[in-house]
Amino acid sequence: MRPKALVALLLSAVLVLTGCGSGGDDSSGDRGGPVKLLVFGAPEELAAYRTLLDAYGKARPGADVQLIEASDRKDLLARLATSVAGGAPPDLFLMNYRFYGQFAAKGVVEPLDERIAGSDVVDPAAYYPVAMDAFTWGGKQLCLPQNVSSLAVYYNRSLFQRYGVPEPKAGWSWNDLVGTATAMTRDSRGLVIKGTESEGAAQRPVVHGLGVEPSIIRLAPFVWSNGGEIVDDPDKPTRLTLDTPAAREALKNLVDLRQAYGVVPTDEEVEAEDDESRFANGRLAMLMTSRRATTNFRTITGFEWDVAPLPVYQKSVGVLHSDAYCMTRGAKNKDAAWRFLEYAIGEEGQKIIAATGRTVPSHIAVSQSPVFLGPAQPPRSAKVFLDAIPTVRALPTVSTWPEIEDLTYGILENAMHRGDKLDDVVRDLDQQTRPLFARGENG
Repeated sequence: MRPKALVALLLSAVLVLTGCGSGGDDSSGDRGGPVKLLVFGAPEELAAYRTLLDAYGKARPGADVQLIEASDRKDLLARLATSVAGGAPPDLFLMNYRFYGQFAAKGVVEPLDERIAGSDVVDPAAYYPVAMDAFTWGGKQLCLPQNVSSLAVYYNRSLFQRYGVPEPKAGWSWNDLVGTATAMTRDSRGLVIKGTESEGAAQRPVVHGLGVEPSIIRLAPFVWSNGGEIVDDPDKPTRLTLDTPAAREALKNLVDLRQAYGVVPTDEEVEAEDDESRFANGRLAMLMTSRRATTNFRTITGFEWDVAPLPVYQKSVGVLHSDAYCMTRGAKNKDAAWRFLEYAIGEEGQKIIAATGRTVPSHIAVSQSPVFLGPAQPPRSAKVFLDAIPTVRALPTVSTWPEIEDLTYGILENAMHRGDKLDDVVRDLDQQTRPLFARGENG
């Protein structure tokens, strides 16, 4: 279980206390001192941002950007909320579109339209619209995206070759995914383990066929692919709509990966070793995750890996993963912060981060260049991420969406690992999230 309600309560209380969240003078003058940039990430991701800051320092001698490193997303959200309340927010922060709405709704984020209009570096037409649109609120461009990723299936090519199982390929179905994951779930003798009944025997899986998080962001593309919807109105949602036949089928199939087929690790196994580590250690054949895992997986030396597109129900659909640089309304050093933001989002900055493996660049030309598509470093099938962009859909940016994700995670986790009845799961998802939707604000 991952109880995160405390973070939501902290954020709610802090943002209410801060009102519009300005935290100080709203002038855009350069007050001097370092530009403070708040980010979080795995060690390899943080190293990527340090590389960007080093390059910026060389490109603009005398510029000073200080990286504030949060330990995880929960820590980043809490730090941002408390710093705003204390009147000393960072100048910039990097955040996923699914989480920035709570700050946008309270006026914490500085609109960038005027600065964009006067910029010789940032041309909105140069970026993927789906990522730009995800960071508009009240008709204003609040943040500028650095990446436009979707889910992909990372897979251990060496394991597939060892066991003679065909590798995933474009156009494969959900049933293909289940069959492949079953064929790749092996015991210590290298024999296939079918279903969950074998796990009481002496031979337990030493390689699981698939890792996938029981969350809304993992479920969403399959509900959409099957012709269903996650919410009743993407722009002004009031409830989840997982009670339709299409959505229920996708939900049941996700749960059955554990309950019927035993191809994903148990809850206890995930607590002992998370899926990303399990994949990197060669004990997970496939992992469904976003581009951000690439920086970590490029440290792998023991086997070859690659990426494949998501399996398809009726049509190909991806779910947007996008992070953006946002400026706080209470920033003390806005002009200097904007100069760095221009560099980070511009072609040169995006090339630097793309070369580290962290991003699918939101800058169209950079995403189509050898710095992203080149075969020098894995994944060799990087184009999978670009092919998915025309299909990606964004989840709602309602201000209470982080709370909705946290609440639904617990319900979906219990369904996958405890086997809760589907009717109860669908009912709880609907009834428990309705008050959160009612309290939320939309952009």
